[in-house]
Amino acid sequence: MSALKILIIPGSTRAGSHNVKLAAVAAYQFVQAGADVTRISLADYPLPIYDADHEARSGVPREAVNLKRMIAVHHGVLLVTPEYNAAPPPLLSNALAWLSRVEEPPEARGRVFRTRPFAIAAASEHRFGGVRALAALRLMLTACDAQVIPSQLALAFADKAYNDMDRLRLPADIAALDALVRQLIDLVQHTM
Repeated sequence: MSALKILIIPGSTRAGSHNVKLAAVAAYQFVQAGADVTRISLADYPLPIYDADHEARSGVPREAVNLKRMIAVHHGVLLVTPEYNAAPPPLLSNALAWLSRVEEPPEARGRVFRTRPFAIAAASEHRFGGVRALAALRLMLTACDAQVIPSQLALAFADKAYNDMDRLRLPADIAALDALVRQLIDLVQHTM
């Protein structure tokens, strides 16, 4: 069996982002569980705002194709999203919109969503921990026929959630992340 590969994509590129920090903590947990982890930044895949006229004129941008290929070489994906107005940020939503348009024959459009499981997490300084963004993100992914694992992490009070070693400090948060990691790995292993 080949090494289990997990891709982690934070939905933020902001310096000091709680979600980038959570992505790093999740990466560590996946490595501890034996996975080969790649963590990327959407800043490395700059995309124009999705517009069907732009797509008709110029096709799908090369960066969207490259992002789809990055996802395709991994067995599972974790998306870590901030919450903007009760939804994922435009950066992540736009990337998903473009990904849903990538078609590379013989693969059908959007196949990258249907061939690997996804996990979702969010971090916020507020008490809900990005749970509304997670609901919206889950809906977006399932609309693309992605299988999203039931476990998720909504990290509340993210500005106070870490210890001096940048690890989660609250047992409930640690347990939620562990459940997410175990569930994604288990599902990936059953689909490999």
